[in-house]
Amino acid sequence: MTLAQRTKRSLATFAKYGSLVGAVIVVILPIIVVVFASLKTKEEYANTGPLTPPENWFNFANYADAFVLSDMAEGFINTTAILLISLTGTIFIGTMAAYAVDRFNFRGKKIMMGLFLVATLIPSVTSQVATFQIISGLGLYNTKAALVLLFMGTDIIAIYIFIQFMQSIPVALDEAAMIDGANRWTIYWRIILPLLKPAIATVVIIKGIAIYNEFYLPFLYLPSENLISTSLFRFKGPYGGQWELITAATVLVVVPTIIAFVFLQRWIYSGLTQGSVK
Repeated sequence: MTLAQRTKRSLATFAKYGSLVGAVIVVILPIIVVVFASLKTKEEYANTGPLTPPENWFNFANYADAFVLSDMAEGFINTTAILLISLTGTIFIGTMAAYAVDRFNFRGKKIMMGLFLVATLIPSVTSQVATFQIISGLGLYNTKAALVLLFMGTDIIAIYIFIQFMQSIPVALDEAAMIDGANRWTIYWRIILPLLKPAIATVVIIKGIAIYNEFYLPFLYLPSENLISTSLFRFKGPYGGQWELITAATVLVVVPTIIAFVFLQRWIYSGLTQGSVK
């Protein structure tokens, strides 16, 4: 191997590992800053830099205050209830829509799919006035039902994931079930839905994290009750914020997401990969 080849290979290796180290720093550094701030007192936070370690690594008073003052218990309960109902509705609406699109031929099928794509290109904020008027007209403003209704709407990405998986299920299974006397609902419930478990797990994780982290919709449509995202807003006032409490509450909010991702990451990767190639 010539000197030029060795130099080129060394530069490529350095660039590869350098980019990986840089990516790790970009991801880890904000987490370190938040954790450091959550362990500092108010005076210590005001007089030290963001990367200065806390004097007391076992100062968990901020976590206790954040949990109590923000009514985080109520936020977890409300978020869990809305999350479970919304995901259940999303799964049934999305899988049935995908089943109809994949298994049935009807007029306007291509136009409907095109309209789905067009809808994804329209910024959601442009339709908020109309959405708010509809929610108010239905008498759902400041109720959990408003958030459930808004979250239950299945996005086109979820439908496409279901369609991609459904295309891998042989139509012969439907035909065999129909010969045995099964109707369309039985085929969907007994055959299609169980075979869509990887896709369902993928959508549940992606959509669940999105609902869990959503701030705008709960803040606008449910101002009287706490959710996980809106509970953090209690520490922000017109004259500044209690950042040591905000960071502690942020850590408490992030922990369930990290735990869920660690235990369910294989479903995310396998689901997205299989859905993209089938």
